[in-house]
Amino acid sequence: MANDDTRESSIGNSVDALNHPNDNGNAVQRRRHCRNLPSVDSFPELNGTEPHPPEATKGPTFMKILIILAAYLGVGSFCFFLLRNQISGKKTNGLLDALYFCVVTMTTVGYGDLVPSSTLAKLLASTYVFAGIALNGLILGKAADYILEKQQVLLVRAMHINERVGQAEIVKEVESHKIRYNFLTSLVLVVVLTILGIVFLSVIEKLKFVDAFYCVCVTISTLGYGDKSFLTTGGRIFAVFWILASTICVVRFFFYLAELYTESRQRSFIKWVLRRNITRSDLEAADLDRDKVVSTAEFVLYKMQEMGKISQEDFTAILESFRNLDVDHSGALTASDLVQARN
Repeated sequence: MANDDTRESSIGNSVDALNHPNDNGNAVQRRRHCRNLPSVDSFPELNGTEPHPPEATKGPTFMKILIILAAYLGVGSFCFFLLRNQISGKKTNGLLDALYFCVVTMTTVGYGDLVPSSTLAKLLASTYVFAGIALNGLILGKAADYILEKQQVLLVRAMHINERVGQAEIVKEVESHKIRYNFLTSLVLVVVLTILGIVFLSVIEKLKFVDAFYCVCVTISTLGYGDKSFLTTGGRIFAVFWILASTICVVRFFFYLAELYTESRQRSFIKWVLRRNITRSDLEAADLDRDKVVSTAEFVLYKMQEMGKISQEDFTAILESFRNLDVDHSGALTASDLVQARN
């Protein structure tokens, strides 16, 4: 209880500092001082023309992802090609089998149609599988996000095919319902890849429909029993690309499904917080500076904390940033503050 009082007192002092400037004279002095300072146009970040963050902060680009993936598969294929006589199982072409084995290993499908039989091959496969798991999570996950983002616009456009919706409206809708469209896009891709896999296995690998469906499910879930797999040259060429795409899309599908459920529950909770009746105890809790009056800032802050949108640590960090910029401690920010802060 004492900790709650201390926390509310700390927030109350912070809100009071924002609601009540320290000195009206500082505002007058500020206006006089501003006349001798450069205009806002001298600082691009003040008029909305600040450049975007460096590309390094946005993570690897799609091209970098492809290069890393190609390097990973290339090195792995070369190593397993050299050890092809130490790998037993149903073989087709030496280099193709090595590449196919790399993909089956890195996606943890592990059919068992090709298995390392020597100590060196087993050690290499053991090392390679962990490197593949890391690559799947860190690099291919980003590649999947990139592909999904590119497909979102097409999905929204298809949903509004009978309506005249411009590009700006489509982008706005995607941003507003990003999780929902991530889920729908991943679902569409999973369905398409599943159908494609069933058709291919039925036509090329000559499997019955049930066996083809079974093999697809075993593969995209990375279960990989191994009783049904790709055994022909054409099948393994297809598998190299299909296994990578399908396993990643399935993982992203379930990730977005969980995210969609979480978002739905969070929205329901927020609606409950906003619609519920305010009690006297709520007013007392919202009155952070204990002046018997709840200001707009106090009410907003209280509701944001109740919804879990902001914590005491967040508010403290924001307030500290404000104080660092508010050079003359007047309780308001202008261009002169930023100029002085720079100096």
